[in-house]
Amino acid sequence: MLSIPDLIKKKRDGAALSDEEIKTFIHSVTNKTIQECQIGAMLMAIWQKGMVNKETETLTREMMSSGEVMSWPKEWAGLVVDKHSTGGVGDKVSLVLAPALAACGCKVPMISGRGLAHTGGTLDKLESIPGFNIHQSTAQILQILGSVGCCIVGQTEMLVPADRVLYALRDATSTVDSLPLITGSIISKKGAESLSALVLDVKFGRAALYKDLQSAKQLAQSLVNAGNGLGMRTGAVLSCMDGTIGRCVGNSLEVIESLETLKGRGPDDLMELVTSLGGLLLKMTGLVSDLSEGRRKISDAVIGGAALSKFQAMMEAQGVANETARSLCSTHTDYYNILRKSEHQMDLKTPADGVVVDVDGLVLAEILHKLGAGRTKAGEPVNHSVGAELLVSLGQRVGKGVSWLRLHHEDPAPTPDQISRLQNALTLGSHEDTQTQQQQQQQTLVKELLLPH
Repeated sequence: MLSIPDLIKKKRDGAALSDEEIKTFIHSVTNKTIQECQIGAMLMAIWQKGMVNKETETLTREMMSSGEVMSWPKEWAGLVVDKHSTGGVGDKVSLVLAPALAACGCKVPMISGRGLAHTGGTLDKLESIPGFNIHQSTAQILQILGSVGCCIVGQTEMLVPADRVLYALRDATSTVDSLPLITGSIISKKGAESLSALVLDVKFGRAALYKDLQSAKQLAQSLVNAGNGLGMRTGAVLSCMDGTIGRCVGNSLEVIESLETLKGRGPDDLMELVTSLGGLLLKMTGLVSDLSEGRRKISDAVIGGAALSKFQAMMEAQGVANETARSLCSTHTDYYNILRKSEHQMDLKTPADGVVVDVDGLVLAEILHKLGAGRTKAGEPVNHSVGAELLVSLGQRVGKGVSWLRLHHEDPAPTPDQISRLQNALTLGSHEDTQTQQQQQQQTLVKELLLPH
């Protein structure tokens, strides 16, 4: 068996590692019998030389097996599903999708992450609901799935310990953007959930990790291959991420928009993503025979209120007081009786009249992050009340001096420079642009589907 320096050298020189060699590497990471500098060197060798499909699949499987792998009652066979998004701005899909899938008969053990850099984390959003506890043991997850059908929780200590080590070191060694390493990290965690089916929302565009469809598609293909290689039916949706998803960005505000969506009043773009991802999962589990039936079932669950009931039950099962959960889910509720509202709101006005052609989601997210909505280092607190509401829609004709964005802020207040950057995130066109804008309007976010083999 090769020593660790030999393995590093082999990968550094561009050779493919055998199953045994990858196993040795991951074992020594998990058992801490390898020096950190050696892990860093191996990560850089993988970043430089890449991995073939078989290596990536083995890496993923060994990472998955480094800790506890969940097991489910046999009557749930074929029904345990989840989704993963590569991160966007205003991406609140999970909050609507998990209860919608539960309403359609699926079991959804959604293990989510926190926000880092400009993308918001599902766990941070849910924690803006008083009492919501994202820390649940495996036994509790089992119980909640039995009674409710879905839960949204953080990664337990026992799940994929190898990933925790590698994830932290990838950040420190500039090896975050490596296809095999991204694939191993995402799919090992989903594999440890022992899923029947997994759908991936791989985003591309200005406010996504990948700026163009082609590179996002490479990642999607790598994730789909690895997921199917582990025996999960895995498919992917490639979706455009230039602006925001829905009209709200920021933790509390996104919870409000999710609840509004679950009450049948959601924005079209959010509903498109929820029904596309959910419809694909229902098709992969065999609960429906085709995509359009899947989309319709998810849409009915959301619009008919079944998903809202599941969300209420999930909140109660995860520690939210019954009265609070009931109030949040009632038809006409003052959300700010329960959720924290920022001390200050400021409206930005349109500088001229024209047609709203574009809003740059990345600029919006970066500034909200600096105002306290996000974190720069893992473990830092976030201010749940900080966020922004878009008050106009793409293609809308506006006069001069109309409020187009409502900024919710506390301390620090936005600087003049930040306000001018926000103003520049809005692009107004002349009325002649309306035609092309309306054509763009009819375009959808979902550009392509990758189905399991």
